[in-house]
Amino acid sequence: MDVDTRLLRYFAAVAEEGSLTRAAERLFVSQPALTKQIKQLEAQLGVLLFTRSRAGMALTEAGRTLVMKVPALLAGWDRALRETKRSADHAARVLRVGFVASAANESTQQIIAAFARRRPGWRVDMRQAAWSNPTAGLASGDVDVALLRLPFPGQDALRVEVLFTEPRWVALPTAHPFAARDQILFRDLWDEPFVAAPPETGWWREYWLAADEREGHPVRIGAVTDQPDEWLSAIANGYGVALTPESSARFYARPGIVYRPVSGVSPSRVGIAWAPFDDTDPVVQDFVRCCRDSGPSPPGGTPA
Repeated sequence: MDVDTRLLRYFAAVAEEGSLTRAAERLFVSQPALTKQIKQLEAQLGVLLFTRSRAGMALTEAGRTLVMKVPALLAGWDRALRETKRSADHAARVLRVGFVASAANESTQQIIAAFARRRPGWRVDMRQAAWSNPTAGLASGDVDVALLRLPFPGQDALRVEVLFTEPRWVALPTAHPFAARDQILFRDLWDEPFVAAPPETGWWREYWLAADEREGHPVRIGAVTDQPDEWLSAIANGYGVALTPESSARFYARPGIVYRPVSGVSPSRVGIAWAPFDDTDPVVQDFVRCCRDSGPSPPGGTPA
C-alpha cells in the first residue's frame, strides 16, 4: 500500500497538537480540509486513528502505534528528498535561496555578490514565496536556505540567525486622515480595519497584526491577501491599513499609498535560516557567512 507522505505529516501534526484547529493553523490549511485528509488516511489504512470529542483528538491504540513510526519515516524521506535535489543543484552549481517580501533589503545584492566571490561559477537562484509560506519553501525542502522575517511558524525546527532589525511602519491609503501625520501611535490604529495574511498562517498573521500588543483590543480585518500586489491594491483601495517593515516604503512605493512610522509597536527582524543537517554543507555555510559579513544594516535597520 502506498500512502501520501502529506497525509502522514497531517496525522503527525494532529497527534502532536491534540486539536484539529491548532494543527490546521500550524499546517496552513483549513480545518475542513485537514479533517478530510485524516479521514482519507484512516480509510486507506482501514483503521481508526483518533477518537474525536469536545476535548480534542485522542489517539487510538492503532494511532499510538503509527505515531511512534512516522517521525523517523518522514525524517528519512525528507533527507533523501533534500539530498537528491541538492546533488542535482550542486552539480549545476546552483544554490536555491527562498525569501519573503524584500528578503534582506538592500543587503541582498551585497550577499549574492559576496557569495559569487567566495564560490566562483556558482549562481544564486532567488525564489520569492507567498505569505502563506512563511518559510519560503525551506520547511518543504524546495530551497536550501532562506532570508525570512521573524518570527515565523516552524522556526524552532530550523537554524535561524538574526541579521538585523528594522522598525515596523504602517501603510495607509493617501486619503486616510492619519496620512498627514509624521508619526502615528499604534494605539490610534487599533480601531482601523487591517489588511491581513490568510488565517491559516496562524501566528505569522497575528504578528503582523500585532495582536499581542493591543492590550486585548480586538483586531478588525478589512481584507485578506497573500501576495504583495494584492496587499498594495487592498490598501490603496481603502479596505484597510497594514503594519509593514520600514523598508516597504522603498521597495513597495506606489501611487495611492503612504508609509508612516509607528510608535508603540515592536520592530521586525530579518534572519537567515537553514536546516540543521546543513550545518556541515559547505555551500550553505558559505552563504550563511556571506549573510553575517554583509556589512552595515540597510537604511533604517539595526545590526543584530
